[in-house]
Amino acid sequence: MTIKQRSVRCLSPSGLHRMNYYEWGERDNPRVLVCVHGLTRNARDFDRLAQALSGHYRVVCPDVVGRGLSGWLRDPAAYTIPQYVADMVTLLARLDVETVHWLGTSMGGLIGMALAAQENSPVMRLVLNDVGPSITRVALQRIAAYVGADPDWATPAEAVAYLREISAPFGSLSEAQWLELTESSIRQRPDGRWGFRYDPRIAEPFRAAFGDGDISLWPLYEAIRCPTLAIRGADSDLLACDTWQRMGASGPRAELAEISGVGHAPMFLSDDQIDVVRNFLLHA
Repeated sequence: MTIKQRSVRCLSPSGLHRMNYYEWGERDNPRVLVCVHGLTRNARDFDRLAQALSGHYRVVCPDVVGRGLSGWLRDPAAYTIPQYVADMVTLLARLDVETVHWLGTSMGGLIGMALAAQENSPVMRLVLNDVGPSITRVALQRIAAYVGADPDWATPAEAVAYLREISAPFGSLSEAQWLELTESSIRQRPDGRWGFRYDPRIAEPFRAAFGDGDISLWPLYEAIRCPTLAIRGADSDLLACDTWQRMGASGPRAELAEISGVGHAPMFLSDDQIDVVRNFLLHA
């Protein structure tokens, strides 16, 4: 199944920007699955999952603005969940679909929660990958320590080593998988060195919004009405076990699934992790 690359223009207070996205499967398939990545990641994280589900869905994986091959915002203050939700509504209009299933990792899950909580939401089934309505201060501090640092490397091999260090919670991945995740998230700069493929200014509103405390979005979660699956990496520092368990008893009363040997967050690079998503979405 081939991957198709497209883009759509979206609007922010400072002007228009381009959002890149990838499509898998048949364009006339009315069943659409939108997969949205985490804070510093990109759409290519879902290549394995998208290929696995493309026989059942038209799978759409966007690069959130400021990441991947999407444009960067003129004003970094707009790198916020409301802007990302607005961009996704524009994307759904471009796709010409009334309803979707949604899988969001970390930040992508927060975007999905915000969209699913709206009246007349297009989200009919929601998968939250290692994120929930309460996020711990410890995890926020860990992420803040590297996001926006804008490191660079002389070679892609150095970039792989750095990603393995900061993303160790992804779990036990093969050398080929680490290389795959790195290649999609770095670019060569004009001076010949390599750097991440995201705007380092995304860190500014992140740090301003979350500060030094936990964040709570329970009213948002409790407004969700669609069937929901909450996936937790068993060693996660972002989605605490008690928060995850409470997600199964309140709001949409999410189905709960835990993946052993992984922290924040499962990357769906193995069949067993992909099957967790497949079983929820296709065996309603």
